[in-house]
Amino acid sequence: MTKSTAKSATDIQAPNPLGAIKAVQESYEELLKTAGPGMAYGRPVKSGDTTIIPTSEVLVFSGFGYGSGYGQGFETEGNEDAEGGGGGGGGGGKTLSRPVAVVIASPEGVRVEPVYDITKIYMAAITAAGFMLAMLVRFMRPTRLFKK
Repeated sequence: MTKSTAKSATDIQAPNPLGAIKAVQESYEELLKTAGPGMAYGRPVKSGDTTIIPTSEVLVFSGFGYGSGYGQGFETEGNEDAEGGGGGGGGGGKTLSRPVAVVIASPEGVRVEPVYDITKIYMAAITAAGFMLAMLVRFMRPTRLFKK
């Protein structure tokens, strides 16, 4: 007769996720530093009495996760403590910025001039034209309603 060394659910210690949580928090703080107010407003440029301040749109994308588990396997001869556990985490992020306007301060006053992204406008026009062409081809196709 073999001696049972099975542990109850209260004896099982799951891995401590605090180390992973701290690493995720530090990574997230570093990511947010890249999207601070200094990223939205560029360095002012002076030319005579006129000051020009570039402004940008700043986007931050991120995703993080953590998982852990612990389990006890079947007892086998010579391996009565068949148990194990572990945990792990991961994540990632990206910061994007693009110019959206220029603030111009002069003796005549302050005005904001938009920055047009011609490439984005052309890409939107090409995409819209592609969808319209696809729908036109679809509508011009003979219908199956008159099939015998």
